Amino acid sequence: MMKFKLIRIQLITGILLMGLNYGLKAQFDAMFTQYMFNESFINPAYAGSKEAMSLTLLHRQQWVGFNGRPVTTTFSFHGPVMDGKMGAGINVLTEQIGFLNRSLVYGSYAYRTQLSSQSHLAFGLMLGAENQLYSFKTLTLSPDEIHHANDPNFNSSGNNLTSMNVGTGVYYSSPDFYAGFSIPRIIDNQAAFSLKSYKRYVVSRVQFSKMTLNLALGKVFKINDELLFKTNALLKMVSNTPVQIDLGVNALIREQIWAGFSYRSKSSVSALLGMQVNPQFLVNYAYDFSTSTIQMYSSGSHEIALNYLFAYKGKKIINPRYF
Repeated sequence: MMKFKLIRIQLITGILLMGLNYGLKAQFDAMFTQYMFNESFINPAYAGSKEAMSLTLLHRQQWVGFNGRPVTTTFSFHGPVMDGKMGAGINVLTEQIGFLNRSLVYGSYAYRTQLSSQSHLAFGLMLGAENQLYSFKTLTLSPDEIHHANDPNFNSSGNNLTSMNVGTGVYYSSPDFYAGFSIPRIIDNQAAFSLKSYKRYVVSRVQFSKMTLNLALGKVFKINDELLFKTNALLKMVSNTPVQIDLGVNALIREQIWAGFSYRSKSSVSALLGMQVNPQFLVNYAYDFSTSTIQMYSSGSHEIALNYLFAYKGKKIINPRYF
């Protein structure tokens, strides 16, 4: 009973961590302050929207100083194909939360319709797989429980679970405005635990009430040749839960320096600072200060984003891409 009690306590700790990070949703998505630099992960219709091959690397260290905190890295590569009539890309994510390790790989496809000389409407699909590894051997036993150190549950690599998923979205873009709506994960994959075999398994089903609906908006306001403001908003909606709202504004000074702030409802406020090294290469940093009680136990969250655009032959990227 002591062995099971310890496992149960650690399971509850892990579930609480995921609940703090993802709002206690049965189906959860990674959280980023700089989501606007990697929207292809939440909306497949975003693929190809930059009119160039776009490579993005985003790394987040959440709640630094808090044991078992989420550490997340995502990589995205996408661009237009078939003379811009379609978009394609790949998204990879790795994340560790306590004894849980997640890996996601998704392919994205977008069909793009040109509405005017500078605006497009795209419809997208994404398909991929998620792997979850529950590794109990990473747990630290208390002095009272050290006699369980040789227990197989604490020395095995844990349960390795894999599941498939699919998502969809629509995305409108012009040089100074965008709007997108998406359901990034349609299938609700839940990890269940068997008390008889002490094993985990996946339960998959489609339930609209468990889907995360994303509505993303952005607008650029040009003040003069040396200053513009980029505003963005993201609404995450799940049935029977409060809407989570991300609001942000960033200034681009002389097309070189990015500086701004953002707010996430009931979660955090953030400061952002970056450099547009050239029209193709962006480096940006964000610091989150939590507005919840967890800030008492951590020194905040850190996030860095790198984006590089590969121009097609015969085309040159002259100005930074705002979205």
